Amino acid sequence: MARSNYQYSKRQRELAKKQKREEKLQKKLERKQGGDGAVGEAPENEQLETTGEPEAAAEPASPAQP
Repeated sequence: MARSNYQYSKRQRELAKKQKREEKLQKKLERKQGGDGAVGEAPENEQLETTGEPEAAAEPASPAQP
């Protein structure tokens, strides 16, 4: 019966953890710099819903810009 390659599995887990850490750090830096990310877009949508303004009224303003 074949033996499992423990070192390969361990290395893959370590690489996955490292990549996840780097992505997390990148997102954190983007938030500090005020980057345009999905994180910044969500509050705007929530704000429109809480104010009671219809979304249709907010959409025509965007295409008016040349």
